[in-house]
Amino acid sequence: MNDISGAGQLLHSLPKGEHLVADRGYDARWLRDASVKRGVIPCIPPIKNRKARPSYDAVLYRKRHKIENMFFKLKDWRRIAMRYD
Repeated sequence: MNDISGAGQLLHSLPKGEHLVADRGYDARWLRDASVKRGVIPCIPPIKNRKARPSYDAVLYRKRHKIENMFFKLKDWRRIAMRYD
């Protein structure tokens, strides 16, 4: 099961925010429409083969990458702290 299948169920339980930042795997019209209906601006880059390419904030999307790198480092430190290596 892919992640976007559960995104529709989780979208309504998320706290109110200004932006929805997600990767290309979450590029679906229904997800964009649902977030706009809640008053949230989607920041999702379009998939490569999409004909109508919606715009997104590239600067905000780059910040998402920094956050993902931080989670990667936390997981790596946990591996060392728990002596998995």
